[in-house]
Formats: sequence, structure tokens, C-alpha cells
Amino acid sequence: MADFRLIADRIADDITAGRLRPGQRLPPQRWFARRHRIAPSTAGRVYGELVRRGLVVGEVGRGTFVRAAPAVGQGRALVEPATSAPVNLELNYPTAEGQAELLAASLAPLLRTDVLTDALRPAAADGTAAARASAARLLAQPRWRPDPAQILFTGNARQAIAAALASLVRPGGRVGVEELTYPLVKEIAGRLGVALVPLAGDAEGVRPDVLAAAHRAAPLSALYLQPTLHNPTSSTMSERRRRELGRLVVESGLPVVEDRIWSFLRPDAAAFAAHAPGLTHVVDGLSKRVAPGLTVGFLVVPHERVEAVAAAVRSGGWSAARFAMEAAVRWTGDGVVRRLVEAKRADAARRQAILTEHLVQPQERMSGRLGGGSVRTDPHACFAWWELPAPWRADTFTAAAAAHGIAVTPGTAFAVDPHRTPDAVRLGLASAPEAELARALRTLAGVAAAGPPGSGGG
Repeated sequence: MADFRLIADRIADDITAGRLRPGQRLPPQRWFARRHRIAPSTAGRVYGELVRRGLVVGEVGRGTFVRAAPAVGQGRALVEPATSAPVNLELNYPTAEGQAELLAASLAPLLRTDVLTDALRPAAADGTAAARASAARLLAQPRWRPDPAQILFTGNARQAIAAALASLVRPGGRVGVEELTYPLVKEIAGRLGVALVPLAGDAEGVRPDVLAAAHRAAPLSALYLQPTLHNPTSSTMSERRRRELGRLVVESGLPVVEDRIWSFLRPDAAAFAAHAPGLTHVVDGLSKRVAPGLTVGFLVVPHERVEAVAAAVRSGGWSAARFAMEAAVRWTGDGVVRRLVEAKRADAARRQAILTEHLVQPQERMSGRLGGGSVRTDPHACFAWWELPAPWRADTFTAAAAAHGIAVTPGTAFAVDPHRTPDAVRLGLASAPEAELARALRTLAGVAAAGPPGSGGG
């Protein structure tokens, strides 16, 4: 039997070299199998591998298309894709003016020989007493204050998600998630051999009746939520909905993984953990607050689960680097994190104003002519969810954007149910310089107004 990975490598080379262009449709799997003289099941595995690497997107009933921004580092797990497009609205790491200088000044004491010797030692999953105390202060809220003894550390928040799920769900288990979810959760689930169960929601978040029905149909092992600034829609779950879901999970004994990676931009939104403290595993990190290059992930877990989750961190090789942990302690203690967070909140507000001026308002003016479409976002968010006007589809619009040198993330990347793929794209607002962001949004508004090739738009 042909090794499907070698065939996938050849297709990947064609994509990287430009022989297969963004938006180009791959042949149906049965034709691909016939052309390459392989079994249809092997062709399916090739296409699945290309999807896993982030090189293509597949939509039931439509086909498989080359993505606008092929992923790099194909073999690396839990790494967000990068792109060579001039304006990258896929990556989404906020920065602040003077960030590097702030971080460097705070790190200087770590470079003393005696301090550096300790900072380069291996780190345990529970870190150090100083790190636990520092993280507890950083994550604390008026209605939820973690005990330092509950805190574990990973290399980043993505690894914290993986460790939490690995400790809670056996292979073959079921995890409830929002019907649009963080793409790497899908990859993590695939590697752990667990099934994701999409849960429909409304403007307030996952509906309690939908969660209850899914749990009755076949028991869920865990629930993964992004209740604050949900990625990709940027919605924030209401306090009423948090209470309703909290009561439900407590009654059913259902463990929860709460992803709070963007919560620092919405300090008014309380942690879901306040409503189910004995069941909630809180995930957070410094990649968005501080910087992605030298980061650490946090896991706040129920007291009785500390050792089980720590074992998952160790077995997965997800422990935080001691140097990064020591850096986090210093950045938190001397006010650097607080200053960066304040600056990034202000930056997000400016970028939201750019979004409104160059995309939301033009979109509203065009809505009657285009046949629908809307931009969903939050005044505090670093991203927006664009439900495209008809007759645009996510794949063709992503390809059209790439042709103009702009990388966006198609809605298919977030959809859990392959039969329900939204004609929408996520726009990351944080990484591009503000002038480039404005230009890119103006261009995208024009692309949308023109309509797909052959549609008669414009």
C-alpha cells in the first residue's frame, strides 16, 4: 500500500512552489485515486493529511481547495500557521509600542550568572512557589481567585488545553464544544483520539438545552468553552448564561475546560470557573498579553485533579521552560504585564475604529446591493468574524483576498461539523501595522463589493 504521507508531501511541495494556487480545487478523491493508482481509502487519508497540515480546506458538497496561506513547519503539532502574504490577517498577536524595551529591561537581572544558573534548571509541572503565587495574582478576579496550589504550567496555552483534555478524556470519548471553535482544538482532539460534539448557541453562547440534550444522547467526558471573546466570533457569554451553564454542569458532574486566552481584553467578564469551581480547568497564558516568543501557559485545576493533570503535562512533554517561567514572574511582579495589557486594550480599540471606518460602514452601505453579510465583533476584540455577502463563499473569497496579497482565515477552519461550513472569514486585526490594516480592509471591502468572478457583481 502506498504511504499516504509521501503522496501528501508531493502535493504539499506543489502548493509551496505555487504549482497549485490558493483557491484551486483539488480533484475528487476517486479521480485522485485513479490518477495516482492508489486505493480510494488511501486518497482519503492523503486529503485528510493535507487538511491536518493546514494546506487545504475541505467542504462537504463543494470539494477540497488550496488554502490562501499554507502552513509552515508541517510536522509540528500545536503551532499556528504562518503565511507569506504581504498583509497577514491570519496571525493575531497584539503588540505594544516599546514592548521589546520593557521586556528586555525586566529580563536583565536574569542574566546574572547566579540567577541564570537557577533559571536554566528543569521545571516541574507545578513550577516554583514564586511562580504559582505570581500566576495566582495575575489571574485573580473579584469573584474568582485561584489558590496557588491549583496552578500548573505548560509551554503555552495550547499545550495547557491539550494537557487538560488528555487528563479528562480517554480515546473514543466525546467533548462538547461550540459549533465554531479554535482550530487547534480540532487538531488536539484528533491526536488524542477523541470526538468533538458541536453545540449550537445563540448571541449569549452555548445553549443549555443543547448541551443537556447532547449529554443525554451519549455522555460527554468534558466541555471546552471560550466564554470571553470567543474565537472566531468575538462574542462574550452573558452572566446569566454562565450561571445557567454552571448549574447544568454541576448537576451533571461534567468537567469544563475554560479557555481564557483573550479575557485580559475584557476584565469586566467574570471567569466561568466562578460558577463551577470544582469542575472547571482554566486555561490562560502570556502569548497574547506579552509576546508569543517567550511565553508560558497556565492551568488552574480543581484541587483533587492537580496530580492527574500534572501527569498529563509530563507525559505530553508540555512542561514550561524554567527560564520562561522566571521571566513571567519578573514581568508580572514589576508591572510590565499590567502596562502591556493596558497598552494592548488601547490598541484593540484603535483597530476596532479602523475596522468600522474601512469595512463595517462600507459593508452597511453595500448590504442592500450585496444580499446580506455582516461583521460581528466586540469593541474590545483583536479580531472580527465576517459573514460574507452572497454569493461569496469562504473558499473563493479567501482565494480572492490572497490574490490581493491579504491572508484571511476561512470559516471552514473553525467549523466542527463538516456538513455546516459557514461562508465567513475571520479577520485578525492585531498583527498588521495600522496603516496596512486600513489598506487591507479597504481592499477587502472592494473585493466583496465586486463579487466573485462571473457573478455579475460590482
